[in-house]
Amino acid sequence: MDPETKHPTEAVEPGRSALHELHALGQSVWLDYIRRGILDNGELEEMIRRYDLRGVTSNPSIFEQAIGDSDDYDDAFDLLAADQADANEAYESLAVEDITRACDLFRGVYDRSDGTDGFVSLEVSPELAHDEAGTLAEARRLWQAVGRPNLMVKVPGTEAGLPVIEQLLSDGVNVNITLLFSVRNHEQVMEAFLRGLERRQQAGQPLDRVASVASFFVSRVDSAVDARLNEIARAATDEQTRERALSLRGKAAVANAKLAYRRFKEIFSGARWERLAAAGAQVQRPLWASTSTKNPDYRDVIYVEELIGRHTVNTMPLATVEAFADHGVARTTVDQDVDQAVADIAALRELGIDLDQVTDQLQREGVDKFATSFRELLESVDAKLTRVGQA
Repeated sequence: MDPETKHPTEAVEPGRSALHELHALGQSVWLDYIRRGILDNGELEEMIRRYDLRGVTSNPSIFEQAIGDSDDYDDAFDLLAADQADANEAYESLAVEDITRACDLFRGVYDRSDGTDGFVSLEVSPELAHDEAGTLAEARRLWQAVGRPNLMVKVPGTEAGLPVIEQLLSDGVNVNITLLFSVRNHEQVMEAFLRGLERRQQAGQPLDRVASVASFFVSRVDSAVDARLNEIARAATDEQTRERALSLRGKAAVANAKLAYRRFKEIFSGARWERLAAAGAQVQRPLWASTSTKNPDYRDVIYVEELIGRHTVNTMPLATVEAFADHGVARTTVDQDVDQAVADIAALRELGIDLDQVTDQLQREGVDKFATSFRELLESVDAKLTRVGQA
């Protein structure tokens, strides 16, 4: 679908939620948002029913907004200040409590799905993204602190993160691998997953309740590539190049994700995977992240509608959840028009856009952005602790 298309002709069957249709097509909807207020007032519990939510993801930016820009946590800060907690201790206490409560809300989903859904994700400090030992230690500590089988610890898919992912899965810890932008990096993460399960199987440990998702970021790819295409169009000395550049806007992200899904299907087939599946292993599902539409000229649910298929997750901010519930079209799309996706990536290369270079830069920027958000979060926490302590 062209990204500029605002009103497709298909319609959701009357009386049936488009979000429920996604689950029928093999895709789980997770909410990319959490704050204490929606836990306290029952809103998250209601959204689970209304929107067929099957999980929650969080990150430092989400917690920075939730804690820094609301009064949801004021009572908790009174207790933390009285205990003389520092900013790191206070943040972890607040986050662990929220995540634990969310895990308990989704426990029914987890049990009914036999441990394939109902997960809540908590991220290790992004400042540890290039610290293998530090990431492993914090991931294990968070796993123990929450103490729920439907927790997923988020670990970045950086070079330092890959051995951590393998070790955690070998230990039986559920892992959400985040900040994936390239098919190559996705392949590395799937390989780490397989090695981790193979090590666990060799140790005689069960595989059936070890879950993982690979969070593949979408909209940021279009934002980066579209900016380059606009530059090429402005600098073009011939109309053909200009029109070709403009025609490729809004195509890179979906094409990139479809190629990642094609590789997922290839890796999770054949003798190696079948041995693990026979022992009860579940696939490491691709999770489409960064699925809110950044360009107002594009359909507001494009990164949902174009990436629907079996064994996938889409984690959406609340506005995207509501938009898809209102006017989304649910049909299998992620394995459709793959040849066109290949052609679109090739056309970008012909124009001088190296997608691997773009995605590598996006991962570096993503790590830096989350680290900045984490530092801002700790500054907000410290400021609140200081105010409470002085009151």
